[in-house]
Amino acid sequence: MLRVVVGSADDGPAVVPDLRGTTPGRGAYLHRTVACYELAHRRRAFTRALRLDQGLATDAVRALLESLDT
Repeated sequence: MLRVVVGSADDGPAVVPDLRGTTPGRGAYLHRTVACYELAHRRRAFTRALRLDQGLATDAVRALLESLDT
């Protein structure tokens, strides 16, 4: 399982991977597959699980999962 938390990106808040699982704050867990990421993104599960009312950039999580897939 991969823990993700709210971090920051150039354009505002973003979902970022928490590889060590020690970043403070609310986190959400995700299977380490691109298919699970796509389902969570499509259902807007990140904003709901992290209790935010705005859209979040999720590019960092997708890039990590794609690198793990190869």
